[in-house]
Amino acid sequence: MKIVIAAANSFLGRSLARHFSLQGHEVIGLVRRPLSGEPFHLVQWDGIALGDWIRVLEGADALINLAGRTVNCRYHQKNRDEILDSRTTTTALLGEAVEQCEQPPTVWINSSTATIYRHAEDRPQGEVEGEIGEGFSVEVAKAWEKAFFSAPVPGTVRKVAMRTSIVLGREEGTVLQVLLRLARLGLGGQMGSGRQRVSWIHEEDFCRAVEWLIRHPEMDGIFNVGSPAAVSNHGLMAAVRRAAGVPFGLPAARWMLELGALALRTETELVLKSRWVIPGRLKNHGFQFRWTGIASAIRDLTSPRGTASK
Repeated sequence: MKIVIAAANSFLGRSLARHFSLQGHEVIGLVRRPLSGEPFHLVQWDGIALGDWIRVLEGADALINLAGRTVNCRYHQKNRDEILDSRTTTTALLGEAVEQCEQPPTVWINSSTATIYRHAEDRPQGEVEGEIGEGFSVEVAKAWEKAFFSAPVPGTVRKVAMRTSIVLGREEGTVLQVLLRLARLGLGGQMGSGRQRVSWIHEEDFCRAVEWLIRHPEMDGIFNVGSPAAVSNHGLMAAVRRAAGVPFGLPAARWMLELGALALRTETELVLKSRWVIPGRLKNHGFQFRWTGIASAIRDLTSPRGTASK
């Protein structure tokens, strides 16, 4: 297959590019700043204006858009504007590009986020019965999906929006690695009440889910992309401590998290919001997860590749 990935040098972009490249597929990455050493072809774009990069979309089997400024920051107005614009502008731009193609991509898969659902400690949120939440992050997610589904692309282009949970991976700087570092410093206790749910997915299953969505032409619309076994923050941090070999971790009350977030220039929503999401459509249509237990997933991601059992 020919697969085009926007924001291919992001964590998830690199993960997908490796996944498809190892299978022998042609991977083309759209990036703002090309980096050397990547095992796939990179094409520069600015995510703002149409350009020669449009040509790489011709005849593609899939376009995967992962572009968007990190939300790991303080939500002051400048950052809010950049977070929103980086998602809606690039999505609308890709829509314009796809519309101009003589042979448009067969499927366009666009990122969204599981954060779109409400804070839920009472029951999981599925694609059909899930309740949309409130607040800045939710408004961003809603605008992102609106920009995607309203893009006037040819009717032959199948659209899939992925409401993705936290992706656990090996790469430095990603969520799991940050939590492991906290645990090794003795700060790996529960955060807040510890009751808030954490929906997650192993990096391998994320890549497999994207491939499955590409290979099933009958699948379109919104999909929750996360493990069917969400875990409490208390359970997550216990699994992280075990993997780090640390028997105890200091818990962090909400006020402590607020001070820490201020110092680290981030927001407590990232750890205190209860994101309890179930991948109803993936499961109902036959996708098989390889990693459904948080302990085994973390054990795999902290051990030499291929040595952990599922």
